[in-house]
Amino acid sequence: MSLLRSKYYDHPDGEDAFGKIVATNKYALSAGLAWSMFDVLTLSKPQGYLPTLGRFAYNTGPLMGMATAFTLTTLAATNARGKDDKINYLIGGFAAGGVFGAWKHNHVAGLCAGLFLGIAGVIKKMSIEQGWEFFPNTPLKQYGGLNIAENDWTIMADPPKNWTTEKKQE
Repeated sequence: MSLLRSKYYDHPDGEDAFGKIVATNKYALSAGLAWSMFDVLTLSKPQGYLPTLGRFAYNTGPLMGMATAFTLTTLAATNARGKDDKINYLIGGFAAGGVFGAWKHNHVAGLCAGLFLGIAGVIKKMSIEQGWEFFPNTPLKQYGGLNIAENDWTIMADPPKNWTTEKKQE
């Protein structure tokens, strides 16, 4: 299996630390790059290559640190406690919140982020244990579309219904 295709739940909790770190950091990297692009283009508008790279590092690095802190703390709590339950995810969420607080130089923000991320981790663990998905991948039924004028027949007469198929000419 390719390393970049690894998923968090390929192995049980408490095993395969490196694969789990790669799995969580993929999402942190993509979110960090997206937020950094938004930040560079609309908020901070740095002038030059080095300040732009600095903003990308400033935004993406801590997000990857939060993902790594969550993963390693959850792994360590699972191994230290000998249990695979929701408390490990709560502890991992608080560790990620601590990284957030250090990033923002605000311990209250870190505590609030830790509480939020811990609760999110508990809900995720509950969804895994109980077999439901918070964001299901089922396709939604699409009604209508963006090109309304092409499909809107409300102010026009109905199209003729007396058409026939074209006959083959030999």
